Amino acid sequence: MNDLERPRTVGQALERAKGDLWEAGLPEPGPEAEYLLMGVTGLKRHELYLAAGQALGAEDAERLAAFIERRKRREPVQYITGEVEFHGLSIAVAPDVLVPRPETELLVDEALKACKGRAAPTVIDLCTGSGCVAVTVAIERPDCRVFAVDLSEAALKVAGGNARRLGVAGRVTFLSGDLFAPLEGRGVRADLIVTNPPYVPTGDIEGLEPEVRDFEPRVALDGGPDGLDVLRRIISGGPGHLAPGGMLLAEIGYGEAEGVGEIAAATGAYGPAEFIKDYSGVERIVRLSLR
Repeated sequence: MNDLERPRTVGQALERAKGDLWEAGLPEPGPEAEYLLMGVTGLKRHELYLAAGQALGAEDAERLAAFIERRKRREPVQYITGEVEFHGLSIAVAPDVLVPRPETELLVDEALKACKGRAAPTVIDLCTGSGCVAVTVAIERPDCRVFAVDLSEAALKVAGGNARRLGVAGRVTFLSGDLFAPLEGRGVRADLIVTNPPYVPTGDIEGLEPEVRDFEPRVALDGGPDGLDVLRRIISGGPGHLAPGGMLLAEIGYGEAEGVGEIAAATGAYGPAEFIKDYSGVERIVRLSLR
């Protein structure tokens, strides 16, 4: 960037970023420009406007320009800045993990409800990814014991970093492996199993937004032909890893409630499946309680 061309103040930088993203056809240029500039300056959203006349150094201007170029290629803003706000926490993310969604905050809310009235609950978080669920539950319930499992070693590095940064590394045990396999022989019987597994049908992935399709890890998205391959295994394996009176909570995809209910009923181990709707009215969380 030519020194004469670079924005000199926070306000100029914000307006330039909005214009660049708008010209690139990004769907929400205003909020995204704010988010990227927040990532560069460390300011909160309202502070960007209060500090509009504050000088912006050449290094920050160059960094913002690089962020904008990455966003033009449809890289998720969360990967660009390296973090996302989740349940009031700053969670580090990288291309090795899914970007946590608001729907998964709902999963955490239900997990915390399920832990109420249970003394020192044991929680298993399968497909932990960034560790957002495991870490948040550990923060909200200091008496709980959490086992967080993922197939991806790279994802576990991100999750472990989040646990250390947020002060719960001593209460979350991260395990590498396929679903319940790393728990075998540990004698763990959980009060709650919680999971946000891959649940996108394979054939639907190419139709997803480029931010998801081209950047997020496919292994964390692809749920097989009907989206339920991983959920089948979790639901069938759940009873063998739950304590009496235990519960399984899983995030599921659009239109999958009926199939999930049938899978659960076929095990004979759970009571009737209950579904919690997300903010768009989609049945997003399934709650299964042992009989």
